[in-house]
Amino acid sequence: MSDALINGLAGAGGGIIAQLLTYPLQTVNTRQQTERDLKKEKRKLGTIEQMCQVVKQEGWGQLYGGLTPSLMGTAASQGVYYYFYQIFRNKAEATALAHKKNGIGDGSVGMFSSLVVAALAGCVNVLLTNPFWVVVTRMQTHTKTSKKSEPIHSKLIAQDAVIPAAVEPPPFGTGHAIQEVYGEGGVLGFWRGVIPTLIMVSNPSMQFMLYETMLKKLKKRRASSKKDIGVTALEVFLLGALAKLGATVVTYPLLVVKARLQAKQVTSGDKRHNYEGTLDAFLKMIQHEGFYGFYKGMSTKIVQSVLAAAVLFMIKEELVKGARSLLTSRSKPP
Repeated sequence: MSDALINGLAGAGGGIIAQLLTYPLQTVNTRQQTERDLKKEKRKLGTIEQMCQVVKQEGWGQLYGGLTPSLMGTAASQGVYYYFYQIFRNKAEATALAHKKNGIGDGSVGMFSSLVVAALAGCVNVLLTNPFWVVVTRMQTHTKTSKKSEPIHSKLIAQDAVIPAAVEPPPFGTGHAIQEVYGEGGVLGFWRGVIPTLIMVSNPSMQFMLYETMLKKLKKRRASSKKDIGVTALEVFLLGALAKLGATVVTYPLLVVKARLQAKQVTSGDKRHNYEGTLDAFLKMIQHEGFYGFYKGMSTKIVQSVLAAAVLFMIKEELVKGARSLLTSRSKPP
């Protein structure tokens, strides 16, 4: 089994577990990012309050709305990213060693090369998996209308009149979301928000650059010390958290624009609620909401992203270690 495949499978496994643990936070954050009702904006609710509100009005299941396509998207996204990242990384390392033989550099992959490698892997990932996230956004932002009290005039209906039983609408499932997206924009509708998402490739690029830089320094420090101690799972957890925190703060406005584009567009009423494209979304948000609009739900996203990234890195590293040790033990003669 190739090293790229091991990293791809480990990344997919770690991504699924991290997604399961932090999904309710992701649902609330998506709703915060796509909120355009000025009346609701004035009544600012905390993350926990919003989660309780969703449970009270729509049920526990809505906190996990879109979980199935999200898990599929996470597995595909992490698998594709880590697979191509390792392939591009191997080529970068081979190039660095070739340069060393020619007297250029020390044979290691520099920060800029790491950034390019991560960016290339991120672009491939975005182009292949964007449809998953359009469907997930639709399902996360779909709200169930709460039952309203019976209007007074309904009581005046003749007693002998036949009143049909109230039928609760079926759950908004993956199929409904796919039909809705296709109905609005056809096949290209599944790639809404792809431009800010491609620009957002800088997020994982920065994340992995920061992570590998800190990890490299930590390993060098350990190697120079007398005690030969490897990097622990807790240290990987903390390094992943710090790397994700730095990347999220810088690229968050792009994430908000992406969510606005992928959510259901309102074609009637206030034109602020309808975005024709990335530039249109930026201009309308600046005009009607100011720069504050680009940072809605920032605190929730930081908690969710940092926790998810830390869990992802920790589990991925442990899975890679386990797979390599298993392959090594099998290759040894009995």
